[in-house]
Order: sequence, then structure tokens, then C-alpha cells
Amino acid sequence: MTGVSDRAHLISPAVGLDTHIADVVSYLETYDLNDVILVGHSYAGQVITGVADAVPERISVRVHLDAFIGDGRAAVDMQPAEVAHHYRESVEGSGFGWLIPTRPLEKLGVSNQSDFDWLAPRLTPHPWKTYTDELPLTGAHERVKGVFIECVDWMRVFRQSRERADELGWAVHEIATGHEAMVTAPSELAALLDEVAA
Repeated sequence: MTGVSDRAHLISPAVGLDTHIADVVSYLETYDLNDVILVGHSYAGQVITGVADAVPERISVRVHLDAFIGDGRAAVDMQPAEVAHHYRESVEGSGFGWLIPTRPLEKLGVSNQSDFDWLAPRLTPHPWKTYTDELPLTGAHERVKGVFIECVDWMRVFRQSRERADELGWAVHEIATGHEAMVTAPSELAALLDEVAA
């Protein structure tokens, strides 16, 4: 998505949630993709909710991997109070008022040194506006089936989203790992995604 990872050179204070939703919608439309299983990790739960609302006909299922389930609020307003406070503090400090600095990997449940060595150089700051933008929804996203995967061996920031998934009657799965499941439990996560695809 714009401003992060391999597109980090495009970061600016103007990059918001709408930018990231447009990135994914544009990709789906450009390549005329349909019957898509859309996986959103962490903040990207907001993004896939917005994408499902914009082009529900292209999405077969959305998988929220230890992620927000968008309900119209800004991401920062869905975080536990102490986490939101820490984010605001770090943005105002080393984030120059518009960046979320990279998070300490230890707090995300990364403990294996080889995982740390692989992941740390690839981390990039994140545009703060994506966390403060509200998510306008038409309700079309509700037509797209949802699945929730919670990573339970860390501070469980997304417990509220997991409870929401239960209320919605979604399939809910747990992985006994930290937040970065794709790094710390790739085989287990891949097996779960294969199960969703089947």
C-alpha cells in the first residue's frame, strides 16, 4: 500500500485510509479479479472492510488476521485506551506529528532471533492519518462473508474485534503465536487460509 513497505518512498502526511482502500480496489479492478479471498492483518482490517464495501461483488471472503473489523470509527478509536495513548505519544514524539514509528518487535510477540533479524530491516513507519480517518461505510461490506483469526500469545490488542466476530457469527480461529503470525507461525497460518479457501 502507498507509503509502506516497498512503497515507503511514497509516504506523506496526505496518505490516509482512503488511499489504501483505493490501492486495493484499483488493483482488483485493473486485473479484473473476482472471487477474491482478501486477508487484512492488524490495521489492514480497516482496509479490507472498506474494499469489501466498495466492491463486494469481487470478494468471496474477507479474513481479518488479528485485525480491526471496521465499523465506521477511526482505527485509533478502536484500540484499547493504553495502546491508543502510546500511539499518540509516539506520533507526537519521534513521528513528527504524522508518522507512526516502527513498533518494538518484542511487544508484537517476536522472540526468535532469526525472525527478528529477517523482519527488523523490513519495517517502515506508517502514515498516522490512516489511523485517524473514519471509515465511511454504505453497508455493502455486510454481504461479504467474514472470518477472524486471533493471535493469542501476546497482549491481544484485537480481542474486541474477536468478540465482534463472535457476535456476527463469523468463523473464529486462534493461533498460539504473537501478532506477526505470518512470520512466527507461517505453516499454521497457511493451513488455516487453505481451510478458508476450501
